[in-house]
Amino acid sequence: MKKNGNSAFANLAISYVTVVMVIVLLLCSIFYMYFPKNYNEEIQKKNQIILESAANYIESSVFQRVQQIYLDLSLGEPVSIDVFAKDTLQGNHGTVLDLQDLLKNEVADHADIVSAVHLYYPKQKIMISSDAGLRYLDQEREGAAAAVSWVDRLQNSDSSFVWTEARIASKDIYRSLPDDNLVNPMISYAHSYPFHSTGADCDLMIAIDMKEEAISGIIRHIMPSDYKNTFVLGPSGTIISAADKGILGHSAGSSSHINKILSSTAVAESFTDTMNRGSNEVSFHTFPSNDWKIYNITPTDNYYQKSILLQRTVLLICLLAAIVGMVLSGIFTVAIYDPLKRLRDKMKGMFDNTPDAGLNEYTLIDTAINKLTRKVSSLEETLQANSPVIKHNIVLNLLNNSYSDAELVEQLQSIHIPMSYTHYCCMLIDPVSPGFKALHSKTAQFVLYRMINQLEAADFAGCHIIAEELPDKKVAVIVCTDKAEEGLLEQISGFILSEVKRSFDLEFRISLGCWVQRFMEVHKSFGEAKILAKYGFLLPEVSIIKDTSLLEREGSPNEIPQAVLLKFKEKLQARNIEGVFAAIDHLLDQMREGVYSADYCRFILLNTVSVYSDYLISVRYTPADHVKINLYNEYTSIHDINGYRAWLTDSIAVCIGHMEKRSDNRTSESIEAVKQYISSHLSEELSLDTVAGKVFISPKYLSKIFKEETGTNYIEYVTGKRMEKALELMANHNMTIEQIANTVGYGTTAYFIKKFKEKNGYTPKHYIRQLMEQS
Repeated sequence: MKKNGNSAFANLAISYVTVVMVIVLLLCSIFYMYFPKNYNEEIQKKNQIILESAANYIESSVFQRVQQIYLDLSLGEPVSIDVFAKDTLQGNHGTVLDLQDLLKNEVADHADIVSAVHLYYPKQKIMISSDAGLRYLDQEREGAAAAVSWVDRLQNSDSSFVWTEARIASKDIYRSLPDDNLVNPMISYAHSYPFHSTGADCDLMIAIDMKEEAISGIIRHIMPSDYKNTFVLGPSGTIISAADKGILGHSAGSSSHINKILSSTAVAESFTDTMNRGSNEVSFHTFPSNDWKIYNITPTDNYYQKSILLQRTVLLICLLAAIVGMVLSGIFTVAIYDPLKRLRDKMKGMFDNTPDAGLNEYTLIDTAINKLTRKVSSLEETLQANSPVIKHNIVLNLLNNSYSDAELVEQLQSIHIPMSYTHYCCMLIDPVSPGFKALHSKTAQFVLYRMINQLEAADFAGCHIIAEELPDKKVAVIVCTDKAEEGLLEQISGFILSEVKRSFDLEFRISLGCWVQRFMEVHKSFGEAKILAKYGFLLPEVSIIKDTSLLEREGSPNEIPQAVLLKFKEKLQARNIEGVFAAIDHLLDQMREGVYSADYCRFILLNTVSVYSDYLISVRYTPADHVKINLYNEYTSIHDINGYRAWLTDSIAVCIGHMEKRSDNRTSESIEAVKQYISSHLSEELSLDTVAGKVFISPKYLSKIFKEETGTNYIEYVTGKRMEKALELMANHNMTIEQIANTVGYGTTAYFIKKFKEKNGYTPKHYIRQLMEQS
């Protein structure tokens, strides 16, 4: 026994030492040969990630904010920016000041990134600027050529917008001033108006001067060590942003790395290039808003200096590991040179009762193996019981395209799902019925599980069905067959709809994806079904959605005309209930008949709710039952566009009815408010519709109560007040008749003279002559 023990000890010791040495040498070789390279690649990836982070931050906090400023201005609140697209300056001086104030407010709200905002009307050749006021561009174009270069760029472009290169701008774009008047480098973003017009046929150009420091500041904050070697490059090779402001607006040259960056179609890329007799790592990332590219250059030595040190460190660690391994080998050899004894001691712990001491090691091991076999059988039964959960996870991962081909085959084999079919299609069941949403959560779960079980148990010739519930309470159905037939899908859809109607009196909606020929491509069919399901909200009368033309709407850039949306707001403020209902119907008809994406339509519907909510707040509406309403919660519970119309029209009818009753009690206050508004806004539009909207009552009702309260009709009252103001101006101010006419709200001098003579019996000139004779 001693000889056998010594032999086992020696063999075990040799085996340990050999294994340790082989492993250490192998690891040493691998680390020495490959780790530096992998380390460098990892550093490059991290550098690319940091560059992408900077690009995304600039995109969201600078470019998208600048584009949002354009959208805010184009909405025309509170001042319409297209006032001069059709009219002239005559009689609109107040509007010019309002527009300049609007532009100044936009600059003040975004002072961290914006320096100035300009409106240019090509037909009138007029520019209104936040910092320069009103200018006629033809008269001062030469002095402002650099600052307004975007005008020519946009007019000669087929696009609706342009981004200009960086430039050093003065505080006044129309004058050349000394150096102390210079400001930071500027970048201009110009966009035509209306939105889809080009620069050549637009009515208006909106330009936003963006501070170059907004870009370089982000780069300096995120990449402080690489700031000096990081640049933003335009599509033509012009430097947009850099640490050295002296090179802004100049060409970056035609070096190999610049040419490669400009010619690349990739969104982001890293490559090695030789510059200044040294190897450098170049990384770039493309901005989606304007196709500019941010790139930085880092010498390769920065990586290899670290990797050489790392190689030496790895060698030292491997040497220490070999020494420690040999020491541990000796310890382990002494501790377990008798493997059978150690194994027997371990086996004893596997028994509930102490085994018979007379059993030898081999009998003990055999008994333990039998016990392990029984445990494995029990584990298989447990896995079988959990098969539905495993299947659920596999199907969800399949629909999300989370498997490779090999992984998918292995996963489907584990739950015995066949892959021998040649065609696959995904159906999406959406339980849109209001009755389903009203069910208790457990009852709703029972309905879905029963439908899934009925589907998988149903016998449809030549096909296999897999159904699973999705996290959003929808059900995905995968149809596997050897022959792609639309009749099969209609048969399965009819079975589903009839069963839920018969068993639970519910109505579901089904969307059908496309046929695919590989199980691995089922996620494509599922993606189409999800897109079609979104249009169920707009098509409540359709139970089975399979019209593939709806997919073209998903990528449509079309927008509902702004006039349609403004019509609803105007009629609502005027409390014209018939007009409100007509505006809602017109908007919904646009959504049904137009080519608009489902998400855009839902956004417009939500925006309409927001307009209604703002109106309720502005009029301080309180329901008769004093129960606080939450329009947004009510909106989320609506399941189709018909329900949306019924809900919104009913709510507005109740609101306007309540407001009309409340208005009866506030007649005197309203008339007084109208008089005060007329007195302080004589130079502005004072039509009955406009003033009625200001005091939140209908024009018809205002005309009625004004006559009853004042004894004169509304038009005669306004005319009288304007004439009184005109007489006062003639007596106390040295103003021309044209200026007086504009001040009291008349667009033309001739019409003012006509009304003045009708009211007073003589012309303004005659009255002024009398005043002069008396004095």
